[in-house]
Amino acid sequence: MIELANVSKKYGGRRALAGVSLTLPKGKIIGLVGENGSGKTTMLKLIAGLLTPDGGKVTYEGRPVTRRIASAIAYMPDTDLFYPYFTVAQLFDFYDSQFTDFDLLKATEIAQFLNVSLDSKIKHLSKGNRGRVKIAVTLGREASYYLLDEPFSGLDPMVREDIAKGLIRFTDTETQTVLMSTHELKDVEPLLDEIVVLRSGQIIAREAVDDIRNEYGMDATSWMVSLFREKQ
Repeated sequence: MIELANVSKKYGGRRALAGVSLTLPKGKIIGLVGENGSGKTTMLKLIAGLLTPDGGKVTYEGRPVTRRIASAIAYMPDTDLFYPYFTVAQLFDFYDSQFTDFDLLKATEIAQFLNVSLDSKIKHLSKGNRGRVKIAVTLGREASYYLLDEPFSGLDPMVREDIAKGLIRFTDTETQTVLMSTHELKDVEPLLDEIVVLRSGQIIAREAVDDIRNEYGMDATSWMVSLFREKQ
């Protein structure tokens, strides 16, 4: 289990997170939503061990999170930082050399499922296909947690649909957890078990998607809009 306990983070004088507490059990697909600047990316980087909290603790299985957590957590940033001269196959080989849990066969299967050629050079791929490659190398790892920062941002509906199908097919919903930040809540709602809402560096709500439908009688996007109006 991953746990954030009263976690705070500042950049200079700007507060990114303020006293956030959250537990992330295994076997869930969780959407992390909020306005730009609400702290979503900061939270993901803290969980991934790429940032250190100014206050509070981030732990994994009871141990403080450091950069070594990369062996258990697969983090996908919102930008791709791949070597442009690599082919997709070479990129897979590179990931295989860096992560003991990377499965070349699984990554290749995901690439084929997403219609990405292994012989294509990264620099020649469209934005949509680079998005597919990011998903393939991330899900190609057999990690306990997948942290996805805006996996659907700027992609056309067909690419979003392919990536959504890949998330369902290539993760184990019993033992692995996906935490994804997104502005595309309507597109990912069918995938989600829960939604965590951030605003101004604080969690203002966490709800199961089924409860939103049953108790509030609305879809997740409408619920979030009403929540933000209520909190104004």
